[in-house]
Amino acid sequence: MTETAVFAAGCFWGVESDMREIAGVLDVEAGYANGRLPGPVSYEDVCSGTTGYAEAVRVTFDPAAVSFEQLLEVFWACHNPTTANRQGPDVGTQYRSGIFSVCEAQQHTALASRTAAQARFTNPIATAIEPLTGFQRAEEYHQRYFEKQGVRF
Repeated sequence: MTETAVFAAGCFWGVESDMREIAGVLDVEAGYANGRLPGPVSYEDVCSGTTGYAEAVRVTFDPAAVSFEQLLEVFWACHNPTTANRQGPDVGTQYRSGIFSVCEAQQHTALASRTAAQARFTNPIATAIEPLTGFQRAEEYHQRYFEKQGVRF
């Protein structure tokens, strides 16, 4: 049995790469989550800042090998959740920090995790935690982007 989690933490390339390194993660897809417009949308559409979509990753994992809580720990560590609508040089609502829960249990766990994570940050966490309303896989050239570019961390 597998489970799915959806995270937005700025540009999806880095988050995808970080999540792929976790034992028990079976697949990670770069994509677009929780937009206002019906899909399909393109990268250019999302970058316009008018669609409401966030660059996100959909993580398929084996809960017997890795918990949602462990994925949340990587999520909090792989970006700055205190900046609203930006990560590093990337600015816009498409780069917002978010946890898009696929069930009520994930919603509760994510909220508790945000409360616990706040102790590690001076500024308030800006991460939105809301139910997933939609996910669209990004174009193929965005999948495993760092791997395709030969980038290693």
